[in-house]
Amino acid sequence: MPDTAPGPTRRRPRIALVHYWLTKMRGGEKVLESLCRMFPEADIVTHVADPSALSDTLTAHRIRETWIGRLPAARRLYQAYLPLMPRALEAVDLTGYDLVISSEAGPAKGVIAPPDAFHLCYCHSPMRYLWDQYHTYRDGTGPAQRAAMSVFAHGLRQWDVTSAARVDAFAANSGHVAARIEKYWRRPSTVVHPPVAVEDFAPAPGGPEEFYLWAGELAPYKRPDMAVEAFGRLGLPLVVIGGPDKTVAALKARATPNVTFLGRAPFPVLKDHLARCRALIFPGEEDFGIVPVEAMASGRPVIAYGRGGALDTVVDGETGLLFPEQSVDALVAAVERFEAERLWDVDPARLVAHAQGFSEAAFQSGIRAMLPAGLA
Repeated sequence: MPDTAPGPTRRRPRIALVHYWLTKMRGGEKVLESLCRMFPEADIVTHVADPSALSDTLTAHRIRETWIGRLPAARRLYQAYLPLMPRALEAVDLTGYDLVISSEAGPAKGVIAPPDAFHLCYCHSPMRYLWDQYHTYRDGTGPAQRAAMSVFAHGLRQWDVTSAARVDAFAANSGHVAARIEKYWRRPSTVVHPPVAVEDFAPAPGGPEEFYLWAGELAPYKRPDMAVEAFGRLGLPLVVIGGPDKTVAALKARATPNVTFLGRAPFPVLKDHLARCRALIFPGEEDFGIVPVEAMASGRPVIAYGRGGALDTVVDGETGLLFPEQSVDALVAAVERFEAERLWDVDPARLVAHAQGFSEAAFQSGIRAMLPAGLA
């Protein structure tokens, strides 16, 4: 008689998702959410976690903190413990895990994976405050923090490069980040764009209106000041969505009457303005930049500074315009060309189709393509 006894049951792979810290829901945490949906049984490892600030998708997973999470006021002062994070990561016991995916924009990739485990690092950005933006961050701090950065940055850079050698493969969220991975870590990477919830957006039935839109956190590097000054010169209507209130007040003081500030707006208001604007104004340089994709998913083009992640998302002359230098003059010239050539009169369906290339399905497919057989 044939042997009908069942064969050995194949053990499910154990998976660890390593994220720098979990204290709010931003772009990096949205990527982690998508990885959690890919690997519903994965454990999360992080330095500090505040469950009250996290989504149900994340809190449904087992979350392990490093010993940084046990230090005084860690949820509030976690960045002050940055010099201790390399040692904390190396103390994490990952015995028995088959796949480690680190989510890197702060210290995360430095864990020591088991010798037979595969370690994929998804890099949002090499740590900006150690590398390309070190002097900007340092000059923007107080005397004590400047002194601390001067003391600790050198050793942290050495550890950052050393720990990059432990990673089996790197995924970069844009071509811009891939170039920085090569520059600072001397490692190749594959570009896998982050997931954007393009299905949450749709064109407006009535088509665009006359106003332009700037949307996002009113951080200096995003250059809302440049948009406000440019539209003061142009005299065209501009709506600004974003906070904090202190920055809104400062921008209002220098704005002309054609610029309207809505402050921090709920998602339905943002969605409505993205669908009705003539175009999104995107003058900052970002590693990727989700808002331009959201605008295109809403059927609207983008006028963007032609550096950083915008080079991956905006097709010049087709889904928007790229201007060559980060100046008010260049932005004014771009908007004037946009108006003169009626580039706002574009088929929304074409923009929506382009945005689909940045969906969660596209992200997950890119991640799976980088994993060994049996782990994808």
